[in-house]
Amino acid sequence: MKLGVVVSCYRQEGFLARTVAAAERTLAGRDWSGVLEFAAPSDQPLPPHSSRWRVVASYDRGTGQPRRALTPGAGRMAGLAACEGDWVLFLDSDVELDAPWMDAALAAAAREPGLGGLWGRIEEWFVDGATERPGKRDMYGVGDRDRDVDFLANLAFYPRAALIEAGGYDPGLNSDEDFELGLRLRARGLRLRCLGQRAARHWSAPRPSLGELVRRWRTGLFLGQGQVLRLYFGRRGFGEVLRRQGLYLATLWLWLLGVLALLAWPASGDPRAFAAWAALLLAVLVAMSARKRSVRLGTLSVLAWTMHGLGLVAGLALGPGSAPRASREAAC
Repeated sequence: MKLGVVVSCYRQEGFLARTVAAAERTLAGRDWSGVLEFAAPSDQPLPPHSSRWRVVASYDRGTGQPRRALTPGAGRMAGLAACEGDWVLFLDSDVELDAPWMDAALAAAAREPGLGGLWGRIEEWFVDGATERPGKRDMYGVGDRDRDVDFLANLAFYPRAALIEAGGYDPGLNSDEDFELGLRLRARGLRLRCLGQRAARHWSAPRPSLGELVRRWRTGLFLGQGQVLRLYFGRRGFGEVLRRQGLYLATLWLWLLGVLALLAWPASGDPRAFAAWAALLLAVLVAMSARKRSVRLGTLSVLAWTMHGLGLVAGLALGPGSAPRASREAAC
């Protein structure tokens, strides 16, 4: 089986050396070729890599300006067009692939050619200066047994034919492109399987952090949920998309109730409604702080929900492919 590997990057190459090295170790001795796709000139030097990789520049080498939409989906499709392979492995540039999972995935692909895609448990790791420490053992809560899932993220292994038949990643979405692709694949009766073992480690700076939330807002990554919601309005799958946004919609309602209670206070002269809302907000903050074992992380979690909710509204208003260009600088 010929394999393709796509790593699409846009100014998130700090962990790319780990990604490339792990892919080469894992696929040693197999028939594969890879693509390192860059949407813009990188501040990081190109990591050591074998001749199996093709480096693709999706920007004008003279001006440095991108020649494609700066979205994750557009980057992955540019990489797909530049690589071969009956099955294609998509890796974010901060993901370190596990060899045992890859062996199991190849065995499953050979055993069940009708699969729509394969995934696995993603383990979170943080780099803080010279310190490396684990985060969530299971970033997406998929568990330790084989089961069907709704979408694949961070790492995704697709049969090329199924991916092309479904239309590939939507290049107009600033985020949530993995989830939206899963909707289309499943609508065609294709199964997405999560193997019950660790597939990769995901590396990043400590998060959540205020700086990370600001970056995600500035680059438009909070717009995707609303863009998908607008895309599926009146179509099959809308209910599933809406349910996925339940937490963020509830957060917006919480803040709206606070605004209404504050506005009603002077008119009624009764502060009890606002006091009840403030108590509810405090309870949410306390609960999240206890769960995160940190007041700072608990507060940042509620702030992240709020920004997701606001981004949902903005994405719903703008729609796919309608965000201002400055908001399209989406990380891979």
